[in-house]
Amino acid sequence: MRVTELTGLPDGVPEHLEGEGIEALYPPQAEAVERGVTEGESLVASVPTASGKTLIAELAMLAAVERGEKALYIVPLRALAGEKASAFERFERFGLSVGVSTGNYESDGERLANNDVIVATSEKVDSLVRNGAAWVDRLGCVVADEVHLVDDAHRGPTLEVTLAKLRARVEDLQTVALSATVGNADELAAWLDAELVDSDWRPIELRTGVHYGQALHLDDGTTKELPVERGESQTAAIVRDTLHDDGSTLVFVNSRRNAEGAAKRLAAVVEKELTDDQRVELASVAEEIRAVSDTETSETLASAVERGAAFHHAGLAKEHRELVEGAFRDRLVRTVCATPTLAAGVNTPARRVVVRDWQRYDGDAGGMQPLDVLEVHQMFGRAGRPGLDPYGEAVLVTDDHDGLEGLFDKYIYADPEPVRSKLAAEPALRTHVLATIATGFATTRSELLEFLDGTLYAEQTDEAGRLASVTDDVLAYLDANGFVERDDDGIRASETGHLVSRLYVDPMSAAEMIHGLREADADTTPLGFYHLVSRTPDMYELYLRSGDRETYTEILYERADEIPGSTPSEFSEGEFEDWLAALKTATLMEDWTEELDEDRIAERYGVGPGDIRGKTETAEWLLGAAERLAGELDLDCVRAVRDARKRVDYGVREELLDLAGVRGVGRKRARRLYRAGVEDRSDLRNADKATVLGALRGRRKTAESVLAAAGHPNPEMDDVAADPAAAPDADGEASGRSGVDAEEGDGQASLGDFE
Repeated sequence: MRVTELTGLPDGVPEHLEGEGIEALYPPQAEAVERGVTEGESLVASVPTASGKTLIAELAMLAAVERGEKALYIVPLRALAGEKASAFERFERFGLSVGVSTGNYESDGERLANNDVIVATSEKVDSLVRNGAAWVDRLGCVVADEVHLVDDAHRGPTLEVTLAKLRARVEDLQTVALSATVGNADELAAWLDAELVDSDWRPIELRTGVHYGQALHLDDGTTKELPVERGESQTAAIVRDTLHDDGSTLVFVNSRRNAEGAAKRLAAVVEKELTDDQRVELASVAEEIRAVSDTETSETLASAVERGAAFHHAGLAKEHRELVEGAFRDRLVRTVCATPTLAAGVNTPARRVVVRDWQRYDGDAGGMQPLDVLEVHQMFGRAGRPGLDPYGEAVLVTDDHDGLEGLFDKYIYADPEPVRSKLAAEPALRTHVLATIATGFATTRSELLEFLDGTLYAEQTDEAGRLASVTDDVLAYLDANGFVERDDDGIRASETGHLVSRLYVDPMSAAEMIHGLREADADTTPLGFYHLVSRTPDMYELYLRSGDRETYTEILYERADEIPGSTPSEFSEGEFEDWLAALKTATLMEDWTEELDEDRIAERYGVGPGDIRGKTETAEWLLGAAERLAGELDLDCVRAVRDARKRVDYGVREELLDLAGVRGVGRKRARRLYRAGVEDRSDLRNADKATVLGALRGRRKTAESVLAAAGHPNPEMDDVAADPAAAPDADGEASGRSGVDAEEGDGQASLGDFE
């Protein structure tokens, strides 16, 4: 089917697509059109990566906008939201507007009402529904990208319930679900009352195989010579061979440490093939990476990138990951070593994909376990870039002949596992049952069960009564903690329950926070509040490493009176260990708010810059919820919680709170300004410009924007000379408190005192 034959779209769209080089639809796209995707019909498209799923979604959304309706595109990861929104913005020339929302759970409801196409994560959509976003009722089409992730125990239930709510709330809502090839696409289609396009077609050939010995053994029975030189790993040999064919390689490993180690080793292979011009461009990218963070991880990544290789994992800061992805797409970085997170939708195709590690550690199983077939096939799908590569090749590696046949049977010839709902677990149901009651979707137990009957779990289960039993347990918990009120069959949310639902926290987290807040007071220290939110289910605690139990037990007894709540007995092994893990997490936040440099925090706690940002962002969100709950309950600790939240948000000591809140200042610039005598927003508004320029290292544009944000009457820096006396101390930045003298400590014991 030619794109010019498409109907039901805004005028000019088919011609625009043709101008982009899309003259004819791929077979799965044409089948989707034939099944009514541009006419409002719901559809499940289960097709391989890079086979045109996004265009199917675009056609559905454009047709919905042409009908005068709104369209919603749900992504599984924040990182994908901006990428997809940017891609959709090319259609703004046809009169539609695109909005993206991934931030604060209570924000954006009204702002998004003016957009025709909205891009958001499933968590954000769930929150918007809870907070009464009226524009949801004007939806005509919802697209669920990577819908097979309903199988994910952590995020799957939110996607599943969100789709069920949208379909229950909006009559005749068109649901378009995009999925990798899965074993039960027909079940997904039955759940969503949708047509099914189930195809294994790809625009370029995908060859799969296993490297063993000195050759690549392919799925068509052929063998290709690919020798391994003396002292060389199989992965290095594959990367070298790919480079000689002017291709790039994506290597999947099973841990962060392995990703970093492999990138270092493979950089030695890649750098031999770089031109002088490429070295110059890579050096520029490396400098951008170093500017993101001053941690060892940042320096290690920059050093690898200078040599044409990189690593990618969740411990990196968002900016790090974006720089790596961009350099890889631009063919500057030729090899990326990644954990499986990169397989989940980010647009990073390569000529070859190497699945080096097809096992990973599973704590529940107590050892290494094979990856699922679906996950490995997702990695395979990154091989081959349409329009750039003549083919894609996905390779597993083994040094064992029996392993050669085993890998073919387990992954090459195997079909992906079926997708299974993870909804009927109590932790997953707590938040969704409360939200369903608080938003009025259900006012009785029978209505609640009727709503849950529209979920994938209900479609799949053969355990009669299982969902009802778990739901009753959840209702009893919500009732016992005062989040719902019940009489006969009727259920309604209490005022606190309504607030908890809007705040988007797990009810168990809210119960823990309420209990602790009632024991806190106006004099409770920030550490106490950091510990309180760190022991909730919504915070992933840091692991206790060897020797940590003794260290944190000592800190606990030194500072136990700062922590609201009852410390478990040391004989309650699991509870006491969790309490100490929360304390370790809390001390990381305290070090952050005491302005300890990121590199020292990363080294001290064995984390990456992405982990630091993730922990502090989660803490800021949970402390915001704690502040609202304390206000709702009229407790004395509201201001203390607010100050703790601001400190972890800005990463500063108390005296910098006002200054760090000025747009563009941040933790390090605030300290430099403070040391130069500019102590708060008022000082900055009336500051001598030479002093500000000196404190900000002579950066004129930065100084102008900071002064403008503070309301300075004349922020321009023309002809202003930086005051050298205000310049940062050369070694002040490297001190343990990032410019705060050691003797300025407040007398409290911190982790550094125990090292």
